[in-house]
Amino acid sequence: MGETFAASAAAQLAVAERGGFVESRHVGSAVVLGPDGEVVRDLGDTSAPVLPRSSMKPFQALAVMTSGVTLRGEDAAIATASHSGTPQHVALVRGLLARVALPASALRCPAEFPTDRASRDELVRGGLRPEPVTMNCSGKHAAMLLACHANGWPIEDYLDLDHPLQKRILDVFERLTGERPAASVIDGCGAPVHAVGLTALARGVQKIASSSTSSPFALFREGAALTEGVRANGWAIAGPGRPDTVAIDRLGVFSKFGAEGVQVMTAADGTTVALKMLDGSPRASAIVAARLLVGAGALETSAVDSLEPELGLDVLGGGRVVGRIRATV
Repeated sequence: MGETFAASAAAQLAVAERGGFVESRHVGSAVVLGPDGEVVRDLGDTSAPVLPRSSMKPFQALAVMTSGVTLRGEDAAIATASHSGTPQHVALVRGLLARVALPASALRCPAEFPTDRASRDELVRGGLRPEPVTMNCSGKHAAMLLACHANGWPIEDYLDLDHPLQKRILDVFERLTGERPAASVIDGCGAPVHAVGLTALARGVQKIASSSTSSPFALFREGAALTEGVRANGWAIAGPGRPDTVAIDRLGVFSKFGAEGVQVMTAADGTTVALKMLDGSPRASAIVAARLLVGAGALETSAVDSLEPELGLDVLGGGRVVGRIRATV
């Protein structure tokens, strides 16, 4: 069986301090690409394959958009989202399905309550059960169903690895990352996810986030539309107080987290970070990515300093702040 990089190849990326005492250390790997695509910094093993998890969603959405489905603005963002299930998110998902008169029951992602507490509490008070449409990946799944409808592909088995849609996604993923996956497995939402090295992942994300609307190639014109939709609708890609939404809205970056401590982030000038926390914890991922962009000269230190309080990095003791999770890169 394959695995991600070994612990011996990891570098310290962040620590959690309590009262000045370092209580925990987050180790992993990270790579920074300059605007020209060259590696300007790497930490740990950046060639060993990792599973991008939801950081693969931009590639999946782009594959849909180059398969005859027009997604713009907030529709592009929700197709790329790990959303928190607010009524606004759910309305976007239902809107995608309504384009082709598909019911929410066509979604093959698991039924889950919203991760947004207020939205979850409202459903519980109403005696409602978890649904696939409120699961954080439902926008991606709705977009996949649109691609199936547009191309006459079967709908019931759209998550199978040998389905035409999944083959299309794999082709786009390989073309943009320049790497053949070391493994193809099943993500938490039921869709295939493919393992590549962090440097390859960063290159693929950079190509999407740096795409031009004037490109002669449809892949990159659609990549530009996807990037514009995400940057203009940070609320849709995650939700209130979520790190991706905060980073997009405050820093103007293209940002996408992935489960198990994965994060990709691209600044306006194209500088791109991809990282993986070896312990799978996501709590420091966004601040580490942002600090790496600061180190590369792509973000201002003051902008990231002002962002920190909104990322949930405080360590509490007795209900008051007694420490902080901080990047060490």
